[in-house]
Amino acid sequence: MTAPNTIGRGGTRHRATWQLVGIGLLGVAVAVTIYVVGRVHVPVYTFSLFGRVGLDAVALKAELASIALGAAVVQVVLALWIYHKLPFAGSAPHPVRVTHRVVGVALFALTVPIAVHCLLAYGVQLTSLRVAVHSLAGCFFYGAFTAKVLLVHSRRLPGWTLPVAGGALAVTLAVLWYTSAWWYYNTF
Repeated sequence: MTAPNTIGRGGTRHRATWQLVGIGLLGVAVAVTIYVVGRVHVPVYTFSLFGRVGLDAVALKAELASIALGAAVVQVVLALWIYHKLPFAGSAPHPVRVTHRVVGVALFALTVPIAVHCLLAYGVQLTSLRVAVHSLAGCFFYGAFTAKVLLVHSRRLPGWTLPVAGGALAVTLAVLWYTSAWWYYNTF
């Protein structure tokens, strides 16, 4: 006869696995939806971003993306502190966790106008390697963000899931910045 705790732990592990699969599938669904919308949407190249069009809009997006990248660096440092991976920092006080959340919300809010402009003005394009990587990374970013938000609220999942999701978001944001703002600063 099996011990009752073994059945309980296995059932919890089984539920956690399915929860992780469900969260992953939802993230993929968000990314694929954005991709499909971006591919079928007819680009409106004159769509404005806060009243700016053309290269003025691109310049503004490069500035906003650079601010977002800086906020992502702050997020990574705060997360390292929270998870006790920041050398010589000690245990993170409660305001660090609050700051991490506030910066995360602000970072997400900052990316939305950039993404909306990209999606409506250009759609998802695969015309060159840089543009394809940028478009696909943009779709992935919002899918990964969806997954991370759901992971934050789950207490049953393995401890590695949240840092992996946060790291994926930070790396994806760096790729987005490199394929857009960095390109803009070096081209113009």
